[in-house]
Amino acid sequence: MSYRIAVIPGDGTGPEVVAEGLKVLKAVAGPPGIKFDFHSYDLGGERYLHTGETLPDSVVEELRGFNAIYLGAIGHPDVQPGILEKGILLKARFELDQYINLRPVILYPGVDTPLKDKGPEDIEFVVVRENTEGLYAGAGGHLKYGTPDEVAIQTSINTRKGVDRCLKFAFEMARKRNKDKKLTLVAKTNVLTFASGLWFRAFEAMAPQYPDITTDYAHVDATCMWFVKNPEWFDVVVTDNMFGDIITDLGAIIQGGMGVAAGGNINPEGVSMFEPIGGSAPKYTGLQVVNPIAAIAAAQMMLETLGEEKAAKAIEAGIKKCAAQDMKSMAAGKMGLTTGQVGDKIAQYAAEAL
Repeated sequence: MSYRIAVIPGDGTGPEVVAEGLKVLKAVAGPPGIKFDFHSYDLGGERYLHTGETLPDSVVEELRGFNAIYLGAIGHPDVQPGILEKGILLKARFELDQYINLRPVILYPGVDTPLKDKGPEDIEFVVVRENTEGLYAGAGGHLKYGTPDEVAIQTSINTRKGVDRCLKFAFEMARKRNKDKKLTLVAKTNVLTFASGLWFRAFEAMAPQYPDITTDYAHVDATCMWFVKNPEWFDVVVTDNMFGDIITDLGAIIQGGMGVAAGGNINPEGVSMFEPIGGSAPKYTGLQVVNPIAAIAAAQMMLETLGEEKAAKAIEAGIKKCAAQDMKSMAAGKMGLTTGQVGDKIAQYAAEAL
């Protein structure tokens, strides 16, 4: 099978970790008969500083023609925060209708977690976050801007269509994982009676279509406590855009930090984008000290979404072996290996696992 992949190395350490992800993808391509056609795009801070462009409409149209997008990182110290994030990341999500943000929370063997008495058997769940609505839809504005009487309004937009398609993806994910077959809705129904109320009613209405899935509800504040106290309670979590943004970063730290956390921006009917979630880390640029596991795990997610389960499982096996046997830490500069050496190890182990 042949796949056209758009590669956006991006800013800071993005190109370094993407290089390792591509290395591992090439290592697992042969035995399953996979062929990759990679096309690189120079989107990011440097392009913006030279041309004023973030994500041109012409490039968006080109991206629609790919099987997937592989992203390194967006964020440049010389560009005001928000410009690149809105102009590239959010624009891609909205224009390509990547309405699911998928965030696995997996504690690999040998990786330290700040949670006392918890291990890999306790931390293995996935968060399904709605990705194109909510507070991130951009509805709102200012009145009397810059004065003592300023009013700022940000409106959370939740449509029944948007909620239903996110819930459907989450129910199907719980069935596909075939773990606990449990789906937890996270919202705030006791205060956000309109938005969270819609999510809860839609959740209750859809549940009978999935009699094999156990359903559960938790307020978002309680979820933050239980992620720390009892992460083993969770299998699949589904939530709105803002709450999902917050709890997935909590999920990242309990799985060992940003260096191992990967994410996917999914359009099940179109082109999806996969990325490490740790950011561009500009202070480490060119030093070969950042952890590429998150980027490699994002490549694994890409293969899973494309239906290449055998190659994806081989990458997962490679990550687990490297994390358990070869790395002293997941933190930048403390791994005991360079960025490239981690990629070499995982590529070798993944190839051996096929």
